[in-house]
Amino acid sequence: MIIDVKVPMLSESVSEGTLLEWKKKVGEAVARDEILIDIETDKVVLEVPSPQAGVLVEIVAQDGETVVADQVLARIDTAATAAAEAPAAAPAEAAPAAAPAAAQNNAAMPAAAKLAAETGVDVNALQGSGRDGRVLKEDVQNAAAKSAAVAAPAPAPAPAVALPAGARPEERVPMSRLRARVAERLLASQQENAILTTFNEVNMKPIMDLRAKYKDKFEKEHGVKLGFMSFFVKAAVAALKKYPVVNASVDGKDIVYHGYFDIGIAIGSPRGLVVPILRDADQMSIADIEQAIVDYAKKAKDGKIAIEDLTGGTFSITNGGTFGSMMSTPIINPPQSAILGMHATKERAVVENGQVVVRPMMYLALSYDHRIIDGREAVLTLVAIKDALEDPARLLLDL
Repeated sequence: MIIDVKVPMLSESVSEGTLLEWKKKVGEAVARDEILIDIETDKVVLEVPSPQAGVLVEIVAQDGETVVADQVLARIDTAATAAAEAPAAAPAEAAPAAAPAAAQNNAAMPAAAKLAAETGVDVNALQGSGRDGRVLKEDVQNAAAKSAAVAAPAPAPAPAVALPAGARPEERVPMSRLRARVAERLLASQQENAILTTFNEVNMKPIMDLRAKYKDKFEKEHGVKLGFMSFFVKAAVAALKKYPVVNASVDGKDIVYHGYFDIGIAIGSPRGLVVPILRDADQMSIADIEQAIVDYAKKAKDGKIAIEDLTGGTFSITNGGTFGSMMSTPIINPPQSAILGMHATKERAVVENGQVVVRPMMYLALSYDHRIIDGREAVLTLVAIKDALEDPARLLLDL
């Protein structure tokens, strides 16, 4: 039976996507739930699995094409499964010595068994990455490549490419959908919001001392490292409770006050900046926040961030200090009305009680939409965050 492989349903905010690279070719066997291709949207990368086992008989949409929800991408012949497996099960008299072992391995996909016979890879020695431990063609390819790398002599260094004097090389690369969407949203944010930024500085010594004292016990107890971001999330939530308008958003001529605290955490990924949401952050423990950030960072690195992870948010935090930034003016993430910018912690001379002392200091920046947030609320919000970080006991006592 011929069945269609279709684009999965997209969220209301995503209308189309771009096909990346097909992982299978026409004529190759596919397993149920085996990933056939990825679709890049302006928010996330979606995986398209095979709905049934069979043989890929037609690719309707090619790499790089724009597709929409429920569009047919390819077709699979489920009845061709047995025929596709026949060559792997049949004895191969003229095949290399490793062919019988590959044919006897019931966990190997037909294409994998065929390639193993051609390359001399023993599929019985491989750990399959497919469903139920099946050995896929890619597993055999990787094993063959490793064997070749071990056997091959070290390649000679490639000669340097000499550019002619006065050369002015350049390369034109199209934006990814995510990059284009980020550019569009940031430009809209600057055009639609009346953005101002207020600055302050925070003495990080109390938080650093607290972390140094408890980080080992914390990790042993909760199974996750104690970082600094969780303190900033807690401090931000405490400040937003005092000044609710900073946690609000604009909808036409209305101000929408949110009775919950969904905090967006800006995370860099190979595809660009993403801002996953910590929902109901006021109800999360320090350990919950740290674990959620670790999980999101891994998902972003692996391209597994879901649309639901990025939807919503009432306030955001971005940490340019990770890359060494000393000062910046972060751009508001619509439809939110404010964003907190963290920066690098540097030892500086400061005055305390009339004495010059050295302290680890960080500049903080709060960008806000002046249409609904007055300077007073913005400044006091940032001061509240600073006070909570410099005296963490305030967070426990709700002061």
